Amino acid sequence: MSEDRKRGGGDDGEEGGPGLVYMPFVIMEELTDKLRLLDYDRSFLRKMNIKPISRHYFAIQTNPGEQFYMFTSLAAWLLRLAGKNFEQPQEYDDPNATISSILDEVRKFGHTIDFPPSKLKQGCGEHCIYVLDRLADEALIATGFKWKHPEYPQEETEEENFVEDDSELQLNEIEKTMMMGGDDGEDDEEDEPMMDLEGMKKLNLNKTDSSKPEEILESTTDAADWRLEVERVTPQLKVTIRTDNKDWRVHLEQMHGHRDGIETSLTETKVHLDKLHDEISHTLEKIGSREKYLNNQLEHLLSDFRLAQDQLAETKEKYRQASGGVTERSRSLAEVTEELEKVKQEMEERGSSMTDGAPLVKVKQAIQQLKKEITQMDIRSGVVEHVLLQAKLKDKTTQNKQVHSTNANEGFVM
Repeated sequence: MSEDRKRGGGDDGEEGGPGLVYMPFVIMEELTDKLRLLDYDRSFLRKMNIKPISRHYFAIQTNPGEQFYMFTSLAAWLLRLAGKNFEQPQEYDDPNATISSILDEVRKFGHTIDFPPSKLKQGCGEHCIYVLDRLADEALIATGFKWKHPEYPQEETEEENFVEDDSELQLNEIEKTMMMGGDDGEDDEEDEPMMDLEGMKKLNLNKTDSSKPEEILESTTDAADWRLEVERVTPQLKVTIRTDNKDWRVHLEQMHGHRDGIETSLTETKVHLDKLHDEISHTLEKIGSREKYLNNQLEHLLSDFRLAQDQLAETKEKYRQASGGVTERSRSLAEVTEELEKVKQEMEERGSSMTDGAPLVKVKQAIQQLKKEITQMDIRSGVVEHVLLQAKLKDKTTQNKQVHSTNANEGFVM
């Protein structure tokens, strides 16, 4: 079957038949088996803390958000198993970018993508199953998994015994006669002893004589005694054949029984389904007639409603435009108000400074402080001048002493 058929491509009724509608369910079951072979229970579900998915999880739409997150997470895990470096998608990632990345990786494996990426946004459907199935195949190849040949159970074959003489032919005829005639009393005489046919065969084979009589044998047994002996031995000659479950005849009988049961159930179910179909068709006809009646009765109301909707849309557009102008003017008003507040604050500061006497008091205090500092400087200057004058007088006195001492020394020498 081609990949297009697996994805549901083609007309269901013309080429592939109505069974292609259920093909996604079949592929989903195969995908579930592949995931179990990859041990996704331990490697994926336990790490992500996610409950196991059902065998038809992606084939039926239940919760698109949850299914899309499961689809992207499972695809990322399969890509990592296949040897690709693909990050785990998060819940708030862009779905378009995530889908594009996954499809690019699938194309790199050589698979054809002939459907739009928007088909994967629902997180379910044949396209999602196709992508996951292809990725699961690549993951199996990357992990080195190989399918093994099936091992069939060996059935025990019974050795066929070939009839070689007249005594065995007679014995086989007796066995067939007892099998055909002994079925009626099988349940009543089940506990009676059964004849060991294999032992009789061995006895007959051991007693075979190669010599044959040359004249006709005549029986001397009384017929009445023979009948009594036959009636006495007949219950012991009944053979009970136990059925083997491995015998193909048992399976064939079971198949026939199941087929009869299916046909019987199908006949009964078909009657109920036909009845249900008639009721549904009748109900749909009633609903259609009621819809037509309601549409005819409410046509003028619908036209008025459409006209009112158009007027409402026009009014909303005008309101939006007017609201835009008001917003711009409100912003300009806020700016002008802010500038006005600044000017008012400056004017208040200047007015308060002009009428306030605090600066004059400060100036007077500063002048007095300057006068005190000048007086202190004058005092310090007088002290310094006095010190300098004392120093000069000391120096002059010292010089005069030196001059007088020098002149006295010179007169003494002369």
